Amino acid sequence: MSLAIVHSRARLGIQAPPVSVEVHLANGMPSLTLVGLPETAVRESKDRVRSALQNAQLDFPSLKRITINLAPADLPKEGGRFDLAIALGLLAASGQIPGDALAECECIGELALSGELRPVQGVLPVALACREAGRTLILPRANAAEAALVKGVELIAADHLLALCEHLRNEQPLPALAPPPPSPAPKVAELADVQGQQQAKRALIVAASGGHNLLLFGPPGTGKTLLASRLPGILPPLQEQEALEVAAIQSVCDRTPLTAWPGRPFRAPHHGASAAALVGGGSQPRPGEISQAHNGVLFLDELPEFDRKVLEMLREPLESGCIHIARAREQLTFPARFQLIAAMNPCPCGFQGDPSARCRCTPEQVQRYRSKLSGPLLDRIDLHLAMHNEPFSMGAEHSRGVPDTLTAAAQVLAARQRQAARQQGLNAHLGLDGIREHCALEDADAGWLEQAITRLGLSRRASHRSLKVARTLADLAGEARISRAHLAEALQYRQLDRQPGH
Repeated sequence: MSLAIVHSRARLGIQAPPVSVEVHLANGMPSLTLVGLPETAVRESKDRVRSALQNAQLDFPSLKRITINLAPADLPKEGGRFDLAIALGLLAASGQIPGDALAECECIGELALSGELRPVQGVLPVALACREAGRTLILPRANAAEAALVKGVELIAADHLLALCEHLRNEQPLPALAPPPPSPAPKVAELADVQGQQQAKRALIVAASGGHNLLLFGPPGTGKTLLASRLPGILPPLQEQEALEVAAIQSVCDRTPLTAWPGRPFRAPHHGASAAALVGGGSQPRPGEISQAHNGVLFLDELPEFDRKVLEMLREPLESGCIHIARAREQLTFPARFQLIAAMNPCPCGFQGDPSARCRCTPEQVQRYRSKLSGPLLDRIDLHLAMHNEPFSMGAEHSRGVPDTLTAAAQVLAARQRQAARQQGLNAHLGLDGIREHCALEDADAGWLEQAITRLGLSRRASHRSLKVARTLADLAGEARISRAHLAEALQYRQLDRQPGH
């Protein structure tokens, strides 16, 4: 009898826990038993592996009693990612490849009946885990470009099982992997294409500078959606670790190759999205829109049209930057450090406050419309800005607005660099200790702020968020301390709290 152990990785959320594929060959009645909590696609791998070995001119030990164990036994296994590990385990146990060649390796890949290696999802988290463990990753060549995004991991990529076996037997080494080509710079929308709306552009720059959440409300056609789409273009480029986190989530969620590397994600789900689609979940939990917007922007257009229960599920992720999914068999945590940009109309018809006086909504209708947004949710949105229709002109002097994307991006980058040097993080993420240390006020300004908060009826959370916005305004101005002018401007961005009918 003989035993071979090959290491692979399961996919649990966006983590890749290790799995040992143990193959035991013994004398007795010929059979093949697969244990270790496999789901249907994993149980079917024994048929794919048998055909792949035979069509690759390799021997399948059909006269032996074969037992394959996927350890740990209590971890659910799903997908075709274990095909390659099972095939190599059978070959090592039957002496067709040396077992020592697999001692420091991990395998992932699906097998075709012809022996070809097919790509699988979730390779990037596996490559990250292999780098942390100091192990070599064997994978299909179609996944090599994705795994190569992780610097410092050793890869062995093949197109066919037979070519991989020849490499492991030192008969025909596989060609070295070529370095991935440089990714083209992601296209960004031009901020200057938005005419007028200088106050809204100012709020957008403030939100980008401090990582603050922003709510735009106003009549249809004022440019709310247009402005929101310009936010990714003025945000700084992702750092390497941030880009890997974004790519790992995309690797798990999408079957298509990675796109827009290393651009910031911009997610805009429809207002009919379910709770599982927005925050994640399902029978086999998957990341939702908030996790796919990690390190990027989540844009919710027509905010009151979302189901209220769905919106309330955003409250915890907005504070913690992650989402916890609890199921009977497992508990998962997905990252969700996103920047929320929301847009809404001021009333059901959308024209309250418009100079055309087209609005015929009663106060009760307006109150019912706005009551879809709870106070705790609005408290977690730092900036509330009312937008209005501006005079239309076809003149050349009005064809483009100011500032442009490059100018705004430079302002945002400078403000974020000041925050990084001072507190190693964004102002929007400051805790209570950080507020006390970095948002300190002069005694006269502190007294003025207390009176203003009392008159406006703001909660303590809203007050803290206004302080953090004021800190961002000071950073944009290049000033070390928060002045009363910064406080006054920050308090102006709580307009929805003071609107009639809310």
